[in-house]
Amino acid sequence: MLQEDVRELFKRNNALLNGHFKLSSGLHSDTYFQSALILQHPKEAERLGEDLAKKIKENNIKVDVVVSPAIGGIVIGQEMGRALSVRAIFTERVDGKVLLRRGFSVSSNEKVLVVEDVITTGLSTREVIETLKANSVQVVAVVSLVDRSAGKVDFGVPKFSLLSLEVKSYKEEDCPMCKEGSIAVKPGSRK
Repeated sequence: MLQEDVRELFKRNNALLNGHFKLSSGLHSDTYFQSALILQHPKEAERLGEDLAKKIKENNIKVDVVVSPAIGGIVIGQEMGRALSVRAIFTERVDGKVLLRRGFSVSSNEKVLVVEDVITTGLSTREVIETLKANSVQVVAVVSLVDRSAGKVDFGVPKFSLLSLEVKSYKEEDCPMCKEGSIAVKPGSRK
């Protein structure tokens, strides 16, 4: 799927929002990618998972398990697991700390692919990676539907996205929309 096709998919599903948003990272932006509105459709989710899986296969990256941060990465993580024929599990935030729960575990000999829906600062993805590394697990790559940093966020492993573009985000104190009196809304947030 071409980047233009992914952008069009977001538009067609009213999942590319314009306004004044407070992102999960705490930053503000006039653009929000609500991937859940696309991933609610199983055929679209399956197709996106297959397209991301192609990037992993084309780069000969061996994967034993997919790990995604809850909640945004769960559906696309499941689809990646299906497309790669591997387990798909997720982390959860408990008292501010990212953990594997529900009996999920990863052994040190397994190669892990971290799957996210949207990357802005990479904070959630880094927290997942840190949790895995604390358990001596090898992270082999990161994939996302959308990379709002236009490739600037580095995780120290290969990273692939279906749509990579630079979308401006601001600290609240520097946000031009806040300065104009607009109040940010939080369509999806870990806070």
